[in-house]
This record gives sequence, C-alpha cells and structure tokens, in this order.
Amino acid sequence: MSLRNILIHPDPRLKKRCAEIDSVDAEIRKLADDMLETMYDAPGIGLAAPQIGVLRRLFVMDVSAKEETGAPMVLINPEITWASDAMNTYEEGCLSIPEIFDEITRPAQVRMRYLDIDGKTHEDEFDGLAATCVQHELDHLNGRLFIDFLSMARRGLITGKMKKLKRDRARD
Repeated sequence: MSLRNILIHPDPRLKKRCAEIDSVDAEIRKLADDMLETMYDAPGIGLAAPQIGVLRRLFVMDVSAKEETGAPMVLINPEITWASDAMNTYEEGCLSIPEIFDEITRPAQVRMRYLDIDGKTHEDEFDGLAATCVQHELDHLNGRLFIDFLSMARRGLITGKMKKLKRDRARD
C-alpha cells in the first residue's frame, strides 16, 4: 500500500465524470488499498478515485467511530437505485476542500448497487451519516463537489481560499 496525493479544488479532474470499471483485478484492488490508506491518513471517512487523479468509478469509505473496529468499504461502479423522500442535513467537508464545512441537505436513506473488492454485486441501504457519505462520494464520480450545492457567492469564496491554499503549499 502507498499514500496517494489528494487533489485540491479547483482541479479539472475533480469536475469530470469517471469511467466504469470493467473488471475487478489486481490493479483495482491495489488502488482500493492505496485509497483506504490515504483516506485513513488524511484523516477522512470517504475518498473517491478522482480525488487522487484516477478517473474511475470507485470510492472507499469507513463511517465507523474512531473507537470502534474499522469497517472499511470499497464500492465499485456504484449507483443509487432508490432514495427516500425524507431528508437529512449534515455538515459536510471534503478532503479535496480542506478545512471547509457547510450544511448540505440530501435524502436521509438511499439504496445503492455496487461491486465489492471481489467483484460481487451488492445492493445495500444506507442511512444517517453513511447515506450522506455514499451520496457525497458518488457525486465525486459524477464530477460534482459538495460546494456545488452552495450559492455561487459561497462557492466563489471557497474557491478563492483553495487557490490561495494551493499557492501557499506550492511555496512550502
């Protein structure tokens, strides 16, 4: 396993729709392992492949509490097959938009079909924080960021902060 660099907004790769994964092979398993290591190191609860510059339909997540044994998940070619009418609002953040948080409203429950790391198809229901996380990560695979839900003025302010952060990091 190895740590990967996480792209910071604005980066054009974060705005592209990702390609389907044809088969789950050793390369995809290595990618998933690297992504989990990178996510835990960041630290975060989810990481999508485009966030490390890989435009493939895969994300990893672990929404278990820090005190519990981890429950890492790898979701390949995920798709939402059902969403509840009930909504939840969570304060979301993103590893590609560090130290920025805002309240985003999404369906409280979703059902998602995906392949696991062994290439087996699953269809699971997610609620609470897990529902928010899978929707946030799926958005990444479709070229959408959580700030796209915010007003144009707020997005512009955040984008300006991220440009400054990237300049500061480049100087260091």
